[in-house]
This record gives sequence, C-alpha cells and structure tokens, in this order.
Amino acid sequence: MKNYVLLVSIMLTAAVAVGGCSKKRETETREKAPPAVVKGTASETVKISAIAETVEVAGTVRARTSAVVSARIPASVSVLKVREGDRVRKGQLLAQLEALENQANAAVATAGTDEARQGVEESQSRKKLADATFERYHKLFSERAISRQEFDIKQSEKELAAQALARAEARLKQAEERSKAVSSISDYTRILAPISGIITSKPVGLGGTVFPAQPLMTIEDDSSYLFELAVPESLATSVKPGSPVQVTLDALGSSFEAAIAEIVPAVDPASRTFTAKIALERKGVKSGMFGRATIGMATAGNGITLPKKALFERGAMAAVWVLDRDNIARMRIIKAGRAVGERLEILSGLSEGERVVVSGVEKISEGVKVE
Repeated sequence: MKNYVLLVSIMLTAAVAVGGCSKKRETETREKAPPAVVKGTASETVKISAIAETVEVAGTVRARTSAVVSARIPASVSVLKVREGDRVRKGQLLAQLEALENQANAAVATAGTDEARQGVEESQSRKKLADATFERYHKLFSERAISRQEFDIKQSEKELAAQALARAEARLKQAEERSKAVSSISDYTRILAPISGIITSKPVGLGGTVFPAQPLMTIEDDSSYLFELAVPESLATSVKPGSPVQVTLDALGSSFEAAIAEIVPAVDPASRTFTAKIALERKGVKSGMFGRATIGMATAGNGITLPKKALFERGAMAAVWVLDRDNIARMRIIKAGRAVGERLEILSGLSEGERVVVSGVEKISEGVKVE
C-alpha cells in the first residue's frame, strides 16, 4: 500500500513539472512572436515652432456676378422656357408675358391716334379755306369794295383756323406718344437673360401673375465665386486685402489656403461686422455653401502643434500614437490647447523630436508596428 501511494505521488509531481515546462515554453514563444504590421498611415516629427494667433469667422459662398430678372409691367406668364438649374446664355429668351388689358389699351390708343389724325386733316382744310377767303377779302378791302368790319371778320377766322390746326396737331402728337407707349409694352413681354449663367431660383410658375419689379428668376454666373465673411468690427485694423486665411468648406470636406481679396468698409450696425471677400476658383463650389475661414493674426509664441486628426479619445482624455525607434506604436496621453487652423496646440505630453501618427490613426492599436 505504501509503495502504491509513493508511486502516485511521483507520477503527480512529474505531471506538474511537465505542465510547468510546457507553459514556460508557450510564454517564451508568445514573447518572441513578431508584432502585427500596419500600413497606410503617416507620421510627423514633433517640432517646436511659432504659433500664430488666429480668429475663425463664418462665411457663405456667393456668385461674383448675379442678376435678378424682374417684370416691368403687370402681366401673366404665358410661356416659360427654363427651369431651375438650366444653363442660359446672355440674350436668350427665358419667358413670354401676356400684358393684362394690353390688347384693349392698344385698341384704344390706335383709335385715339386715328381720330386725332383725322382732326388734323379737317383743321388743315379749314385753315386752307380761311387763308384763301382772307386773301380775297384783303384784295376787296384794298379796293374799298368791302367794309373794315367784313375784312376784320375774315382775318379773325384765318387766325382761329391756324390756332385750331395747332391744337389738332398737339392732340395728334399726344395720341402718337400714347400709342408708342402702349406698343413698347410688347418689348417688356419678352424676358431675356441679361447675363450667361445658371438659373438658381424661379419663384413664378407658368400662368402666374406678376407686377412691376417682381422677381421672375435669378441667374448666377457660375464661373467665379466669392466667399463672403462676416468679420467682427474689432478686427477692422488687422484684416486687410492680402491677409492670408485658411478656408474650410463643410460641404466639400476640404481646407485650402487663400487670401482676402476685397474689404467692404461699411460696418453692419446690427451685427457689428464688416464683409471681407475671398476669391474662389475651385471645382464643386456652389452658391450658398457654408464655411469657415481661419485668419492669422499676430504670433502668440512658440510651441508644439499637431493635426486635429492625430488625436483620439481615451475616456475623458486626449491621446496620440507615438512611434519608438522600431516604429512600434505606443499610446501617449497628452493635453491639448487651442485650435490653430486645422491643428491643435499641444500643452504637455510630447517632446520635440518624437514621431506621432497623424493619418490612419484608426488603424493603430497598442504595440503594432507601423510601416
């Protein structure tokens, strides 16, 4: 019995020894396994440089040239040849209007002109007769064949006929002007494009009624745009034509360097801002897009900055991936400060010369090797 117990004890001891050796070999193998490799990232060497004071202001994209096409007469829209988004050329027919009561007014004007012209013809005949009669009576009076009174009557009739003709001619002139004004309305019924561009709005539809100065449509020249900023008046002495800015258009998801092209000196009394304009020559830009511009001011000092996309969150803290000499990624908790354009000032946690992953951060995990 004692021999049996001794044998079991020896066997258990051997099993434990063998198991321990196996686990030790597994640990050693795991420690010697190469780290996972991650590709498609980019890194940046940390350096201390001057940090400029910046101000971020909002802005809106607008066409450099636009035109609001308005009605000039009361009318209804009888023909509509364009839709929103259509491209048009200068002088192209956009719509045809039918002037309200224009036909009736034209008929009245024509009848008035005809009547006035007939009145002139009748007055000319009366004057011609009065002139001829006066000449006969003048001869008879010089021969003392008629009295002075008879002569004076014919002279008066001659003068009255001349005055009547003058009045008739004045009425004809007025009638012709009225007729011309009515006929000119026909020119106002043809709506032509004042500039080449794109129809961006068309508030009136086919059959709609319009009145003088009422907008029919808006055309924008899409070959050139401006980014208009509402700049606080406190920056009036700092922001000038040529001042460098970094523009970010949310819809395009991109940022680019630009410069102030124009300053509108008048300050809006309601918002206490003035308008600064930046020329845009980029594809995909459309009127009405919202964006922001970061304007560089005076240098605030030296420090470390990193692209915003290099940072990620770990709980309530900000962190970055730092690469060691072997390109192994190690998480580092840092403290970030103010934004400097598309970068953030790093207040603590990094030293000059260290390398930080700035692109493809989402691919990284602790201990991976970055290539």
